[in-house]
Amino acid sequence: MCVENTPPPSGRLTRRGVLAGAAALAGVSAVPAGTASAASAPSGARPGSPGRGGDLVVAGGRLLDPLTGEVTEDAVVVIAGGVVRAAGARGRVGRVPAGVPVLRAHGQWILPGLVDAHIHLNTAAEARDAVLKGATSARSGSTNFYQDVAVRELARQSPERAPRLRAAGVFVTPDLGDTILADPDLAPLARLREGVRSPEALRRVVEVNLARGADTIKTRVNERAGLPEQDPLVQVYDHEQLSVIVAAAERGGKGVLCHSYSEKGCHDAVTAGIRSLEHGAFVGERTLREMRRRGTYFTPTLTAIAGLAESPDPVLAERGRTYLPVLKRAVLAAHELGVPLAAGTDSSGGTVDPIGREVELMHAAGLPALDAIRTATTGAAKLLGFASTAGRLARGFSGDVLVVDGDPLADPGVLSRPARVVRAGFSVPAA
Repeated sequence: MCVENTPPPSGRLTRRGVLAGAAALAGVSAVPAGTASAASAPSGARPGSPGRGGDLVVAGGRLLDPLTGEVTEDAVVVIAGGVVRAAGARGRVGRVPAGVPVLRAHGQWILPGLVDAHIHLNTAAEARDAVLKGATSARSGSTNFYQDVAVRELARQSPERAPRLRAAGVFVTPDLGDTILADPDLAPLARLREGVRSPEALRRVVEVNLARGADTIKTRVNERAGLPEQDPLVQVYDHEQLSVIVAAAERGGKGVLCHSYSEKGCHDAVTAGIRSLEHGAFVGERTLREMRRRGTYFTPTLTAIAGLAESPDPVLAERGRTYLPVLKRAVLAAHELGVPLAAGTDSSGGTVDPIGREVELMHAAGLPALDAIRTATTGAAKLLGFASTAGRLARGFSGDVLVVDGDPLADPGVLSRPARVVRAGFSVPAA
């Protein structure tokens, strides 16, 4: 059974109906850009515009530039309007503006805010928790009812409350389940006996996502590892179906991230043209070489797989114990071959894992500490299209800062325990 030939869904719902509904589910208020009230704007914000960042000086401490690996002693970072205006050694920064709040970081290390390239944010509380745990930028791994679209707008209006976000909308998957209720334009798919598998149905879900404001498209090639009744090595879409999804996304100027585990599934997804391979525990050398050739990113989500090993469910625990060492070897092989890596926690279900934990696991897999840090800074920022915005503390970059008690080059684990997080110039207090 196919979906009738119908025109693409209207984008009209994006800013009103869908945003309002998703915002209600996320526990936030949907305020389209240009309608912020003076009462709700953060201090220093311009009424009638997206939230303006804060003014702050971070003084003292050692500043790490992940791009170059350079460490600057007694550094100063000057943030104005949420943007870095100067960063470097105290004597080279020039005059520090008077009357601006100062965050003193003497004896500590200063890094750019981290990037979580695979996270599921369904509520405002989760979004704030992600920031508190160091993720000042992120990419959604999909939500059930477009909550990530609303969280993205929240971040634009009140940047201290949510990471800068690339939204993925709803999952392109054979069984949409309750997600069929996310949008009236998805309702006709409920009649499909075989689920979302035909080219018409696949294109339809992509089209609805794009019309509702998704920045990227999320799909799968294998079943889920986190459900004991499913086998992550079973393939649910073939190369041809994945190619349809990628082509539909590319027509809208978007890339695709693909949930994957088996080697054949990974290879089908990569050769279909996906932008990034997610999980990918059993990805093989031929696929990694193809990824390097194409510039396809690998987001292994080691944190999620390590979490399975601690599950009270015996099936999941055994799966995690089996998959984690295999995945670590795949990560090291990818790094040695020159495949670009991005850090992602795959946090979901109301629990937000610190993105620093993923960096720590990347290091444990064999990456040098600086390269592990790059997977959550410059590397992930490039994947998300934030290469000139996030991942560094340099003039013109966003004023997102992580202050940690300890040397991350000696122990990347310190990134899991931020002493202070700054988001767009706002020092975020503990909840």
